[in-house]
Amino acid sequence: MFRSIRIDAVLIQAVIAGALSFAHLHDLAEAAGQSGWKAWAYPVSVDLLLVAAWRRLRSARRDRSAWTWFVIALVASLGANVATAGLLDLANVPAWLRILVAGWPALAFLGGTLLVHQPTEPTPTPAPAPAAAADPAPVIDRPDVEDDGPEIAPAEPVPALPVAPISAPASVPVVPPALVDHARKVATEHRTRTGTDIDTATLRARLGIPEDLAGAIVAQLA
Repeated sequence: MFRSIRIDAVLIQAVIAGALSFAHLHDLAEAAGQSGWKAWAYPVSVDLLLVAAWRRLRSARRDRSAWTWFVIALVASLGANVATAGLLDLANVPAWLRILVAGWPALAFLGGTLLVHQPTEPTPTPAPAPAAAADPAPVIDRPDVEDDGPEIAPAEPVPALPVAPISAPASVPVVPPALVDHARKVATEHRTRTGTDIDTATLRARLGIPEDLAGAIVAQLA
């Protein structure tokens, strides 16, 4: 059991340094007029402010206020170590040092409150990646679908034709030559596609002309 315990030299050094610093702060506070439990509370206050500032620095290293309070706590700890090393007469502490020791609790409370309740720097949110361009829909080859032949273009609109004077009887409509040529193209395309001649109803539907005019054109195409 005792063999599994590992002695860490750094941990031992930290314990020694903390104990000595704690004792020096206690001696300085007691020499400045803080007796009893009050003298023991000063080292705790300094160490807590030092720890709070260090924790704040770990989360926000660019926080100037955290560095400021860390330096204040460090100076208070080091100052007590130096002052009790014989450079200061603890039996006759100057008035300015008594004022500093008496005002330290309020200063430490202010620093700890600002460090704990100060908002943490927000973590930058990465910009959303641009949406990838949608790939064009693939062309699916479907061999099972029968090919109905070439796509038939819609019929061309009938050009506007001048009205020719009617010289024939009213029962027989006069068919302009241009309309006959256009109807012949439509009839040829119909014969190629279906194999049969175009009839009056189909021609009338394709050209959008009256039935008697379509019948006269079919008669001329026969």
